[in-house]
Amino acid sequence: MPGHFTLCIVALVTLAILGLPIGLAMIGASIFYLLLAGLDLGTAAEQLLNGLFNSYVLLAVPLFILAADLMNSGSLTDRLLKFCLVLVGRFRGGLGHVNVVANIIFAGMSGSAIADAVGIGRIIIGMMTRDGKYPIAYAGAITASAAIIGPIIPPSIPMVVYALVSDTSIGFLFLGGVIPGLLLGLAFMIMNTLIARRRRYPVEPPVPLREIPRIALDAFPALVRAYFPGMNQSALLWGARRLDWMIVGGHH
Repeated sequence: MPGHFTLCIVALVTLAILGLPIGLAMIGASIFYLLLAGLDLGTAAEQLLNGLFNSYVLLAVPLFILAADLMNSGSLTDRLLKFCLVLVGRFRGGLGHVNVVANIIFAGMSGSAIADAVGIGRIIIGMMTRDGKYPIAYAGAITASAAIIGPIIPPSIPMVVYALVSDTSIGFLFLGGVIPGLLLGLAFMIMNTLIARRRRYPVEPPVPLREIPRIALDAFPALVRAYFPGMNQSALLWGARRLDWMIVGGHH
C-alpha cells in the first residue's frame, strides 16, 4: 500500500494536471497529507502564517503587483505619458523616447517587466501606430525591450526575492540597480534616435507652453508617491506606500 507521502505527491501532480495553480496544488496536497496522517488540519494554517510573519519582506511582492493594477485602473499611466511627451516628444522619434522614459518612471512603481509592458503598452502602442506613424512591429519591439528596465530600477520584485534568499541588504541591491537601469534606458533612446533618423519617423507637435504647468502638476503627485520614500527604505515600506495610489489614480 502506498505511503502517505507517496499519495501526497500523487495528489499534487493530479491537481497540477487539472489546471490548479501550483501554489494552491501544494497547499491542497499538504492538507491531504494531514488528513491521511491523522494530524491537526490547523497545522497548515499555522505554518502559512508563520511563514508570512518570518518573511515579511515577501509581502512587498503582492503589494507591488497591486500597485501596478491600481495604476492601470486609474489615470496615473495617462498622466505620466503626457508628462513624458512634454519632456522628450519634441525630438525625432519622440514617441519611442516617450516609451522608454515612461518605462523608467514606471519601473519605480511596479518592479516588474510584465507590469511595465502591460501598463505602458496598452496606451503607447496605440499612440505610436495611430495614423501609421510607426510600424506596429517597431512599437511592440521597443515596448517589450524598454519593459525589461522594470526589474532593474528599484523597487524590484526579483531583488526582493533574491535579498530574502541570500540575506543580502535590500537597500544595497536597490542602489546597485539604479545606474544600470538608467544606462540601459539611455542606450534604448540612442538606438531609437538612430533608427528614427534612418527611417524618418515623425516629430510630435510641441505641447503649448500654457499646457505644460497643468500637465506637470497632474503628474507631480504620481512622481512624488513613486519616489518620495527613498531607495534606502525597506521593501515592505515601498509596497505599503503604493496603497495611496488608489486615491491618486481614482480621483483624477
